[in-house]
Amino acid sequence: MDWLEPHAGSSQINKSMELDLSSLMEQIFQKADNMKASLWKYLWAQAACLSLCLSPILAFAQSSEGAQNLEACNAGRESCDQSKLSAAQLADAALAAHGRNVANCRNGYDSCDRSKLSEPETIALALADHQRNVTDCNDGMQSCDRSKLTPSEARAVAVAEQQSNLAACKDGAGACDRSKLTPAETEEVNIARRKLNATDCENGAGLCNHAELTASQTKDTTAAELQRNAQNCNNGWTECDHSKLTPLQAKQTTYSEHQRNLAACKDGQETCDYTKLTVSEAKTLADAEHKRNYAACLKGYGYCDPSRLTVDEARTIHPSN
Repeated sequence: MDWLEPHAGSSQINKSMELDLSSLMEQIFQKADNMKASLWKYLWAQAACLSLCLSPILAFAQSSEGAQNLEACNAGRESCDQSKLSAAQLADAALAAHGRNVANCRNGYDSCDRSKLSEPETIALALADHQRNVTDCNDGMQSCDRSKLTPSEARAVAVAEQQSNLAACKDGAGACDRSKLTPAETEEVNIARRKLNATDCENGAGLCNHAELTASQTKDTTAAELQRNAQNCNNGWTECDHSKLTPLQAKQTTYSEHQRNLAACKDGQETCDYTKLTVSEAKTLADAEHKRNYAACLKGYGYCDPSRLTVDEARTIHPSN
């Protein structure tokens, strides 16, 4: 049958279809290869960008960590890692450590290592130690080592101690050792102490011993006490003895007390004693208070007592007030 036999044109059609299919597959595979290449290029570009972006951050972090380590090494802290230092940085750290040791030795700290000092530094330290000991001895410090003083320095220290003891005995302050005084210094101290006692008695302060006063000093002390008492009374202070006032002082005190009471009454203070006011002063205060009360009632500001208003004043006050 004809339809069962191969047609002459069908072979050509099949071949044509095979060629088209092959071409199509090549195009598909070519596009896939191109997509892979593009994808790889994109990924490589992203990786390169990420590396470039992170490089400054990583470099800054490393730089900051390095700076902190360098600071720790220069300060002599335990967190120092010298393996991370350059040769120049190691030299700087060693120089800083040497400087700290010199300072520790100068300050007398236990951490001082004298074996690491240079010869000039050792000499300078010996001079500083000697001068510090001399100063301690002159100031009477317990850290003084007299065995390290030269003969002339020891004499100077002894003189300074004698002068310090003499001053303490004269002033009656500090540690006075009278057994170390010479006869002349003892007399000098006695004179100074009598003067100091007289001054204390006159000023009403310190350790006054009236029994040690001379007749002249007793007179001066009494006069000073009376004057101080008059001042206390005049100022209204508690340490006032009216019985010791002279007539003139008593008159002045009475006047001052009256003026203080008048001022207290004018200010409305609780210490005011109206019974001590004169008739004229009482009237003046009453008039002033009447005017104040009327003004308060009239303006509606302040304490107002309408019962103390006159008839005419009451008429001037607005009913709403």
